[in-house]
Amino acid sequence: MKKSQHTSLFILMIMTILMSCKSTDRATIVDRSGQLQAKGNRIVDRNGTPIQLYGMSFFWSQWMGKYYNAETVSWLKQDWNCTILRAAMGIEGGGYLQNPAREEQKIITVVDAAIANGLYVIIDWHDHHGENHLQESKTFFASMAKRYGGYPNVIYELYNEPLQVSWSKVLKPYHEAVIDTIRKYDTKNLIVCGTPNWSQWVDSAALDPIKDSNVAYTLHFYAGTHKQELRDRAKFALDRGIALMVTEYGTTDANGNGAVDTEETERWFAFMDEYKLSGCNWSVADKNESSAALKPGAAPSGGWSEDMINPSGLLVRSKHKRQKQ
Repeated sequence: MKKSQHTSLFILMIMTILMSCKSTDRATIVDRSGQLQAKGNRIVDRNGTPIQLYGMSFFWSQWMGKYYNAETVSWLKQDWNCTILRAAMGIEGGGYLQNPAREEQKIITVVDAAIANGLYVIIDWHDHHGENHLQESKTFFASMAKRYGGYPNVIYELYNEPLQVSWSKVLKPYHEAVIDTIRKYDTKNLIVCGTPNWSQWVDSAALDPIKDSNVAYTLHFYAGTHKQELRDRAKFALDRGIALMVTEYGTTDANGNGAVDTEETERWFAFMDEYKLSGCNWSVADKNESSAALKPGAAPSGGWSEDMINPSGLLVRSKHKRQKQ
């Protein structure tokens, strides 16, 4: 009888362990990692462990809105192994400034789908002249923070790519004003701040950082154009103790075209892996340019076969599939 009881207990224990393992396997990246925090020069999970996320950036919302849907989000998680996505709110050129309700709804659709899929998601103010649109930015981010302040999935990117403007005199005051607005409604979620010269001069931010408990800084690169000199700038910023996030990168030239530079992209991947830098590839689009992940005519709801994916998309997708989700 005792032997039978011991056997039953042993079987029950094994089943419990197996079920626990399966439950962990099914858990999403957000389930496992929770609230993100900028700690020193790393972004860490709720346990203080450095975390690295890989994913895709959507194209300007006003020009490639057909991919801003739940089906595409699910496909990018399932087939591209994404753990983070970036919803790019286009501002000028028929974007938020002209059609705020329409464009905001596109962002909401992607963010809601990312939350449902257990992904992290960047809400990006995709602008090159954000300092001229401060009030609109504050209005938009207040709306987003009210809606999503309770979700650890959400990251706010305040300014995509500033031009060659002063960090201390122009960008830092802009960011501080928008941060103050967000923190009225969301005191916890990570905020990422754009840096001068198309978010490359991270060294200037490192010399005059923002005083907020959960802020990182934007680093963008395009492998065909930006090489060791930009990695050296990034290393300087990291050594000064600020956290970076690659909210946008390309495998091509900075103009979005040119050949895919596989060798330099792999150097950047190695750099990102070494310093645990998260990144989103530009872009989920079927535009006729080499940085677009998809070929013209790719379905707006995912399900893309490899013959509908551009060389850039295939390179990035392969990298994602090597990453542990």
